[in-house]
Amino acid sequence: MDIVPTVLDVLGIEPPDTIKGVTQSPLHGVSFAHTFDDPAAPTRHRTQYFEMLGHRAIDHDGWRAVCPWPGPSFTEARRPFGTPIGSETLSELDAHSWELYHIDEDFAETRDVATDHRDKTIELLSLWYVEAGRYGVLPIDGSALARMTVERPTIAKARTSYTFRPGTQSLPPSVAPRVLNRPHSVTADAEIPADGAEGVLMSQGSMAGGWSFYIKDGELTYVHNYLRRGFYTVSSTDPVPAGRHELRFEFEPTGKPDLAAGKGAPGRAQLYVDRRLVGEADFPVTTPIMFNPGGLTCGANPGQPVTPDYQAPFRFSGTIHTVTIDLSGELIVDADSEMRMHMARQ
Repeated sequence: MDIVPTVLDVLGIEPPDTIKGVTQSPLHGVSFAHTFDDPAAPTRHRTQYFEMLGHRAIDHDGWRAVCPWPGPSFTEARRPFGTPIGSETLSELDAHSWELYHIDEDFAETRDVATDHRDKTIELLSLWYVEAGRYGVLPIDGSALARMTVERPTIAKARTSYTFRPGTQSLPPSVAPRVLNRPHSVTADAEIPADGAEGVLMSQGSMAGGWSFYIKDGELTYVHNYLRRGFYTVSSTDPVPAGRHELRFEFEPTGKPDLAAGKGAPGRAQLYVDRRLVGEADFPVTTPIMFNPGGLTCGANPGQPVTPDYQAPFRFSGTIHTVTIDLSGELIVDADSEMRMHMARQ
């Protein structure tokens, strides 16, 4: 991706080569600082490459070459999103699939002139590889699933416990705890006033998919929104009494995810009040990879509600001291529940 270091140019700041011992990638791009004093000055940015999940393009001096992947559209291509690109496929794409547009005359890209300007097409294709090599794009990788699920590097130490408090900013999914397809628990330290309380203790996602841990009509409830295809819910059998309580949700996978089929791990969902089991259910499937949009929020569900069971933001009306998400896999052992589960499978 091009980064235009205009501010650094204006201030005369040289970016550091390392930060805290970590070598930094150079800032690439063409500055537009010269236009600050002369708005009519012509651009110095003549070339711009593009690549995302195998889809490629390049702009140069009024021309644009495009090589769509997996095709003009997923329907026409008859290939799923994230189909990898092998060497033979890449050769075939480079030989036959590049489109060419003279955007100085055809800004909307309505006329593909690759056949009429074969030399220009080859020139821009070659220039794309030059730019791609210069900026670290190669090798070309269209495998979306593997790239989306790989763990990202972080400067923080590895941890399995995250504690949140209400009134803080929502966390984007890239830095939120990854609860999918693994044993985990969500534990709220909360106070219920004498006249009761309701609202979200913790939520992540939106109506497009996510989960919410909340109290409504006195009942402790957890819902998993599976890509809006299904809402899997577990609720307490009795209302949560007044007072300060440990309110806990646990998920234990009972099978493996089928990521290729778009299915996350099935599992057993359990609710506890002061470590006493108050509700349980089996979820046949969960979200496989990520929630998008997937903001994680303590004490509310901003934006679209995860479930139609309430209206956003459904802020908790009692007092939340903390909510802790634990990924260590240490779950409460309930002998009666274990026995009922085994008997049901006989």
